[in-house]
Amino acid sequence: MDASSFSVQESTLTKVRTVAAELSGVAAAIDKGELYPEALMRRFGEAGAWASHLPLSGEANLSVAIESIAAMAERCGATGFLGWCQNALVWYLANTDNEALRDMYLSALASGKQLGGTGLSNPVKSFSGIEELKLKSRKVAGGYIVRGALPWVSNLGEDHILAAICEDQDVPGAAMMFVADCAAPDVQLTPCAPFLAMDGTATYSVRFRDSFIPDSMVLAQSAAPFVRKIRAGFILLQVGMAIGLIRDCIKLMLQVRDGLGHVNKYLEEQPEDIEEVLTALEKETAALAATPYDTSDDYWRHVLTLRLRAGEASVAAAHAAMLHSGARGYVMTHRAQRRLREAYFVAIVTPATKQLRKMLAEMPS
Repeated sequence: MDASSFSVQESTLTKVRTVAAELSGVAAAIDKGELYPEALMRRFGEAGAWASHLPLSGEANLSVAIESIAAMAERCGATGFLGWCQNALVWYLANTDNEALRDMYLSALASGKQLGGTGLSNPVKSFSGIEELKLKSRKVAGGYIVRGALPWVSNLGEDHILAAICEDQDVPGAAMMFVADCAAPDVQLTPCAPFLAMDGTATYSVRFRDSFIPDSMVLAQSAAPFVRKIRAGFILLQVGMAIGLIRDCIKLMLQVRDGLGHVNKYLEEQPEDIEEVLTALEKETAALAATPYDTSDDYWRHVLTLRLRAGEASVAAAHAAMLHSGARGYVMTHRAQRRLREAYFVAIVTPATKQLRKMLAEMPS
């Protein structure tokens, strides 16, 4: 990396961290669903958070994007998740061969002027043989008619967009990936029931009522090879959520050391133990983030293993932070209990711990 590139990256991270500092005052409201941080999401875009991983000269490095998500998650897990949603959608648009679609949305998404979600939870499970694709399509003149519903898609609103994958009802196994406009009359958003955490993530059930998707909105006519291209980025960006959360859990443990260290020293997990795990995660993430287009089995296995460890480390760190905090952490206004709830989300968001273990078990040895 040359000096100018390094300077740009540091400048972007400085701006992102400045905006992220404002999350401390609103994280509780976001967690409870009282606030969807749309204005902050747009400001993160202005700071460069959604553009740092755009491929240049055919190459991409996800390190700054992951670190940006970590900066958000260190203050608020829900916003870190929203950051992943936005960055993942940018990643799809950056890698499509549909130039018209790129021209329509990529710049706006990367700058935060346009926001949107990634409806790939169901397809990612489907490609692992866990469930069937919930959206079905049929080819018509100039595009496709799509029908079906996705139960949970986040970072949405009437002026947002989302990506999704549907199966050709006439050609079993054939699937295409597309972008849909939430404002379309045949796309219906329904608010979801309250969650254990992350309620301010603008999460909706999305129903396609014989929705017309023109060819100009197709990300990939054949979804499988496209997913293979973007899959590492999809998963590596999620690690930013874990890194940020774990950092704050370490802070929580250190903050109570002066008052409770005399008894907390008997707990099995100490902040130094968590720091060691975090350092290893950060180092491996940086290495893998430098080559997101590597499609080798060995690289893919490392990506899946890292994501699995990140989820498990999040739960372990939040559990330790809760025990170190003691009764004060059990109060609803204390962030230790919020961190514990957010950590479980990191472990169950697609691909969840059990899916990752299944995928790794089924890979060639």
